[in-house]
Amino acid sequence: MKLTFYVRDTKDSSDVQQDLLTSGFRSVSFVLHTNDILSTVTNVLKSCSLSMEHIKGLKAVAKAPQSPAEAAIPFYRPIKWDKSYYTFTGFRDPEEELQQATRVEPTLNMWLQNNESEATKKLNNSLPRREELKRLKKELCHKFDLADIRWQRSWGVAHRCSQLQSLNRLSMQNPEAMLNLQGHTVVFADQSGMNASGHAMLGTTDVHHQWSKLFEQLPGFRVLHQQTEWLKERISLLLGGTQVAHAERLGPVEPITELYRTLNTFHNNLISQRLCLHPRSLEGLNMILEKGRSSPGLHEMGHFIIPTNCDLLKLQAFLQSHAPSARQRSQNRKLLQAEEEAAMKLCLQSLSLQDLSKEPSVTSSQIILCCKRLLGQRSPLMLGLHVCVSHFYSVTQDGDLCIPWDWKG
Repeated sequence: MKLTFYVRDTKDSSDVQQDLLTSGFRSVSFVLHTNDILSTVTNVLKSCSLSMEHIKGLKAVAKAPQSPAEAAIPFYRPIKWDKSYYTFTGFRDPEEELQQATRVEPTLNMWLQNNESEATKKLNNSLPRREELKRLKKELCHKFDLADIRWQRSWGVAHRCSQLQSLNRLSMQNPEAMLNLQGHTVVFADQSGMNASGHAMLGTTDVHHQWSKLFEQLPGFRVLHQQTEWLKERISLLLGGTQVAHAERLGPVEPITELYRTLNTFHNNLISQRLCLHPRSLEGLNMILEKGRSSPGLHEMGHFIIPTNCDLLKLQAFLQSHAPSARQRSQNRKLLQAEEEAAMKLCLQSLSLQDLSKEPSVTSSQIILCCKRLLGQRSPLMLGLHVCVSHFYSVTQDGDLCIPWDWKG
């Protein structure tokens, strides 16, 4: 493998070419020839004209014989990311979560007294960016006839604005490529492609060239999406009307290519030995396919969890015996979701909040209980704020007030 490093140049100006002076760096290229770590590091240091004094001691250690016990112990060094990594990617900082979990949790009123002013200040500072985000989103949706623009992770408003601005710049540089986006929902995600729901995913770390390439591939992806829809219809007919669903609320939806392979494998398994199910006996129920599962299951929310390669006779018996429970759980889920929406709407209006949301990991039962308790507390410190129900206290960079669903009174 050929690698290129850029080394900060510390030589006198007389020894350095003029073009290198402007950048302050010089490039060093070399080829990795071996799988031995020590010789590879030595080669890198030599190529970059860096000191190898500390390597000499390692050579002596490396040559010393190891006992079987020492040789069996793997080297472990945990990765500690800079805080900016979590801000940019939207991932949660495990160190921060651990600190918040071990910290003595205050009462809601005490925490609001200590953090309301900071949240208000950050919220007010973010208002121009929030308006800019709304304007850019509306403009792009109208300009290219997009169904919607969404985000896979909870990036801050500033990052979302920069992502939309980047898409807008691309639209001005290459307007023809954007035509293929018409009618699609655009999702800013970890990687580019099309997801199982048929949405166009734009990788936030990808460059414009990769986005343009995706736009060119969208017609082919649409054909693949149509084929997955046909496979889902065939599977539904073979399984008594059960619909194949996606666990989109629980995390990123899988790419369309992976979904097609999963559906195709399961469909081929089904037609090899048809099941004796009434065409509409399982109508109204949902199922999720899982590749790593060995036996079928029933989720507490009412959908079946089915392995792609499972014993079909056992599957038929499982579906028939668990259909009543699945219907009951599905009905309970619908009632719970309706109660959740009503509770959040009432809480938003009664407490005069600007916005009320929840993290995907917070269940309907938890948010309902939280809203009922907030209505009983009616703290004036939350007036006009953006509140997000989470699992711990925090104030985001945009002034969103995050409170745990099971806060202490």
